[in-house]
Amino acid sequence: MCTRLLALFFLLLVTFSAYPASAATGFREMTIPGTESDHPLHLSLWYPTGSDTEPAKLGETPAFVGLPVIRDADPAPGPHPLVILSHGYGGSWRNLAWLASELVDRGYVVAAPDHPGTTTFDMRPADTVRLWKRPTDISRAIDAVLGDATLSGGVAANRIAAIGHSLGGWTVVELAGGRFDAEGVMTDCLAQFSAIYCKIFAALGVGRDPAATAALGADLSDSRLGAIVTLDLGPARGFTPQSLAAVQIPVLVLSAGKNIDTQTAERADIAATNKDSFYLAGHLPSATTQFTLVAGALHFSFMQLCKPGAAALIEEEAPGESIVCRDAAGANRQSIHRQVSDMILAFLERALPAK
Repeated sequence: MCTRLLALFFLLLVTFSAYPASAATGFREMTIPGTESDHPLHLSLWYPTGSDTEPAKLGETPAFVGLPVIRDADPAPGPHPLVILSHGYGGSWRNLAWLASELVDRGYVVAAPDHPGTTTFDMRPADTVRLWKRPTDISRAIDAVLGDATLSGGVAANRIAAIGHSLGGWTVVELAGGRFDAEGVMTDCLAQFSAIYCKIFAALGVGRDPAATAALGADLSDSRLGAIVTLDLGPARGFTPQSLAAVQIPVLVLSAGKNIDTQTAERADIAATNKDSFYLAGHLPSATTQFTLVAGALHFSFMQLCKPGAAALIEEEAPGESIVCRDAAGANRQSIHRQVSDMILAFLERALPAK
């Protein structure tokens, strides 16, 4: 792994510090045991709690803002609706922790697996190319939370949703029934996509192995999901129109309102994923799909809040990676998060009504 990415990852490391008691969000981490075909899976879990223990800031780093949680608190009794979060390529559960906090405030239990092979500090090539395992990770997370009520206070099996950012958005569409045409994607890839997309496809093993191509095109859906949300997803243009048209659950498609204008075309291509959101929304059933361009948001605006001066700090340690702290000119990431969380909460209230 390159030195600049390692430097950036160290700026993402989680720390805890004292925080004034106010929120009632429990947090715990666990490992889902491996099997003959699957590696162990790290799972982070947020849940409502009635504990009055002093919270600590989770995710506080020199670059990023942390959030108050009570580690290993006793959960409030359920059943609670459940949301599973899926991070993007090279990210981790930390990226959407801000959204987990918002959901818990409304009574949700939130679980976020770290996807082996595409997670911070875990980019082993042998796992990276097993892209079809990402949807399976989500299903394993659902199994774990449903199977042990002591983890979260209990969840309602008929009120489960999944939310994904970037490659995580691709992951949750797979879970909703999307079928990915890996062979078609790699046919004249440069003309269909862009150089950086094709490099990422190559790193993910797309189109290289017939068995992997078949696995990606298989039905990886999970019928327990009642709704999904995508946050500036990619690569949606690899999903077959027929499979998207057959998706039967409500979908909220949120896209960056603008693409990042950088000095290098390669960096701009990374952020030019709203084409995928338009493609997705255009092929999903219109009656059950909501599509919104989020004003002021760039691709990385859906990640955690950056501290003042964070971009300069990241650029010093990992040149070129300060893009993760960039929003559109004049935009405020905290306001973007408020807009996004409000839309998601309203959507989930309609899609997963209390019975």
